[in-house]
Amino acid sequence: MRFADPKSDIAFKKIFGNEGRKEILISFLNAVLDLPEGRRVLDVEILNPYQAPRIQGLRETTLDVRAKDQRGVQYIVEMQVQKRTGFEKRVLFYSAKAYSGQVLRGEDYPRLNQVIFIGICDFSFFEGDDYLTRHLILNTSTLKQELTDLEFNFIELPKFNKAEGELAGVIEQWAFFLKNAPNLDLVPASVKDQGLKAAYETANTFQWTKDELDVYDYWSMRTQDERGAIQFAQEEGIKKGIQKGREEGIKEGIKKGLKEGREEGIKEGREVGEKQMALEIARRMKAKGRTTEEICELTGLAPEELAEL
Repeated sequence: MRFADPKSDIAFKKIFGNEGRKEILISFLNAVLDLPEGRRVLDVEILNPYQAPRIQGLRETTLDVRAKDQRGVQYIVEMQVQKRTGFEKRVLFYSAKAYSGQVLRGEDYPRLNQVIFIGICDFSFFEGDDYLTRHLILNTSTLKQELTDLEFNFIELPKFNKAEGELAGVIEQWAFFLKNAPNLDLVPASVKDQGLKAAYETANTFQWTKDELDVYDYWSMRTQDERGAIQFAQEEGIKKGIQKGREEGIKEGIKKGLKEGREEGIKEGREVGEKQMALEIARRMKAKGRTTEEICELTGLAPEELAEL
C-alpha cells in the first residue's frame, strides 16, 4: 500500500469530504470531541463534498470540510499546513461567519445552531505540550460555559510523538494517521474503528484515479515549493540581518572609538599641559634658590623629574 499524506489538500478533502464514506468524518468528530453516548454524531450532511478535480479545476479543492449533524450542529474541519500571520483571527472570522450565516433576519436568532471548529495544524501554535486542546467561552468567575454556541478544537501534530505501539484510544490513532500515514505500508493492526479503517482505505493511492494522482502530485510539489520559498526567505532574512548587524556594529564601533579617542586625547592633553605647567613653575622656583624638597612638595613633581631641568 501507498498512503497519501492526509495533510495534502486533495487527500484531506478526499478522505473527510467523501459522501460515500461518511463514517470517516463521523468517527473523527466523535473521537476529537470525545462525545458521550446520547450526544454522539450519528449522521452528517457534508456541505462541501469532495469532487475529484483536474489540474485546471484546482479552485474546487479547499483545505476545509464543512458538515452538519442530525441535530443541526455545524462542523468546520480544517487542515493548516503553514503557520501564517492572523491564523487565529481567520479561524474566529470563519466560524462567526458560519454561525451568523444560518439566519437572515434578527428574529430568527433562536434558530442558530452551534458551530464547532476543528483545526489540524502541522505546526505548534499554543503554549503547553498538549497536542489536542479545546477552547470555550467561559465565565471567568464561575468557569462555566454559559455561551455554548462557538467551540474551537486544535490538533497540533508536532506535539504528538507517540509510536504505533503506544497508542491509546481512537483519538490517538487518528492523530497517528494524520501525522504518519505517508510513512506506513500497512494499516496498523491496532486499528479497529471502522471509520478510521475507511480513512486508511481512502488514503491508499492504489485506489485513486489518474486525475487524482496528478493533482495530488501537483499539490505536493507546490507545497514543497512554498516551504522552500519560506525557508529561503528566512535564510535571506538572517543573512541580511547579520550583515546589517555587522555594518551597524562597525559604525557603532567607529563612533565609540572616536568618542573614546577624543576623551582620551583630551585627558592626555590635560595631563601634558599640567605637567608642563608644573615644570615651568619648578624652573622658576629653582632659579630663586628653593630647595628640591620645597619644589617637589609644591608642584607634585618627583626628584628625578627635577633632575632633568
